[in-house]
Amino acid sequence: MKNPINKSAAVNYDNPWRKLRQFTDARIGLGRAGNGIPTKRLLEFQMDHANACDAVNIPLDRDDLLTKMPDGFDYLMIQSQAIDRSMYLQRPDLGRRLCKDSAQKLLRHHEEANPGAGSGLARAVLVVVDGLSSVAIQSHGAALVTKLCAQLQTNNIDLNTICLASQGRVALGDEVAEILQAEVLIVLIGERPGLSSPDSLGIYYTYRPKVGMPDSGRNCISNVRPAGLSVSEATEKLLWLIKESIKLEQSGVNLKDESEPLESSIEQSQNNFLLGS
Repeated sequence: MKNPINKSAAVNYDNPWRKLRQFTDARIGLGRAGNGIPTKRLLEFQMDHANACDAVNIPLDRDDLLTKMPDGFDYLMIQSQAIDRSMYLQRPDLGRRLCKDSAQKLLRHHEEANPGAGSGLARAVLVVVDGLSSVAIQSHGAALVTKLCAQLQTNNIDLNTICLASQGRVALGDEVAEILQAEVLIVLIGERPGLSSPDSLGIYYTYRPKVGMPDSGRNCISNVRPAGLSVSEATEKLLWLIKESIKLEQSGVNLKDESEPLESSIEQSQNNFLLGS
């Protein structure tokens, strides 16, 4: 008969896989203590789980975000039909449509602005949505908006209105763009947090959006964060998509991302043995 494990004398065993942890945030090579994982790794897991929960539940501070946004644009605060976070999480459909007050606000704004035919430039609208990670928008939203607005101006893509939306889903932007009669729609949204990525931001791009637009009509740029796709890389990809979509008059599955990666991303992939030849 084997002796039972003495838990009070548990040994912290080394794991040869732990050297791979420098290349990924995945939970590999954690080692073990007796028949369980080391206390340090358990506490790290609990902290990451708490950070992911906070990312979902902490409300977006739109006033603070607004102070970091670039000048020269009309900023509109809007709200979905989900009146609070609990309803937002239980009723995704309500997060896809504007509440009555927000829809009327946008309509009044459009009528007052009355851009008319403009100067032939592509009219765009940018919608910044808390989504499932307000932390992502709070942390990286202003930097991405600032970079993006500068690039749009350089490329003569007209953007006048930026909406900051609460309790919203991706499709909320379709109704915004339809009311404002925008040709192109850019939605920045906090992505569903993972245990190693509570601050991941997503970009959704749609050409000539309308209410009821299927997801196949959008292009997505995901994992925008310091440990993922940089703000510069994401902006370059988005700008390429915008220019190509205007040329082809379509977006989504019919528009493939064939943009060239930045030199920094090429160097990073060459230095990563997991992506090497």
